[in-house]
Amino acid sequence: MSDLPVLSEQRGGVLHLTLNRPDKRNAMSLAMVEILINELDAAANNEAIRAIVLRGAGGYFCAGGDISDMAKARQAAMAGNADSFKHMNRAFGTLLTKVNEQPQTVVCVTEGAVLGGGMGLACVADITLSTLDAKFGLPETTLGVVPAQIAPFLVQRIGLTATRRLALTGARFTGEEAQRLGVAHEAVPAEKLDALLANTLKQIQQCAPSANRATKALLFNTLRNPLEQVLDNGADAFAAAVQSAEGAEGTMAFMQKRLPKWAEDNHE
Repeated sequence: MSDLPVLSEQRGGVLHLTLNRPDKRNAMSLAMVEILINELDAAANNEAIRAIVLRGAGGYFCAGGDISDMAKARQAAMAGNADSFKHMNRAFGTLLTKVNEQPQTVVCVTEGAVLGGGMGLACVADITLSTLDAKFGLPETTLGVVPAQIAPFLVQRIGLTATRRLALTGARFTGEEAQRLGVAHEAVPAEKLDALLANTLKQIQQCAPSANRATKALLFNTLRNPLEQVLDNGADAFAAAVQSAEGAEGTMAFMQKRLPKWAEDNHE
């Protein structure tokens, strides 16, 4: 396997991004953050990519931040760069925002360690799949630090009350509990994880690509704009979709009792 910290492979309409530091349980380094941001930026306007899969190598997803980066930031701070820790931490927040608002449907596949930043990534994916025995947690407060970039997304995902308990106790919990809380959407035995991912991608590819992008943007707008504006924008998006090539093809396929063209070739 390549020694690159992030592996990138496009298979059909799916871009697979794999965290590739299994000896470190895929702890997130600044180099990995930068690579992932660049990959997401490059994919954003690529209409051939319909879904993005985030996964970790070696049976782990991500065990949090890279301690060696913390050491480098401390050295920089001692050398007079007072903002070194702030910049390091904020870079990961930028990545979380990128994943959260990526135009394509993002699927996060979690197993093994899903800690700190790993749980942050799980919380910003459109769909998060997990093994039943994956180990989730926010260990930051047990280390004397705060889950600064992760907490807002966890609150959005599962609510303030549940986030308080997890963040203020540093509790560890399994993939089964992650599903109950809403961090993960589905949790299965490890041997069924690949089949679950394949079925999820098949479902995504049954949806029209442009319609999915527009729907994702519409869903975000419900949190950001007044209701009447959201409904007006939704009506505009609906009218545009109905009159688009996708809308015509979808209607015709329904009438002819066949699959639309975008769903005819479901593969990774």
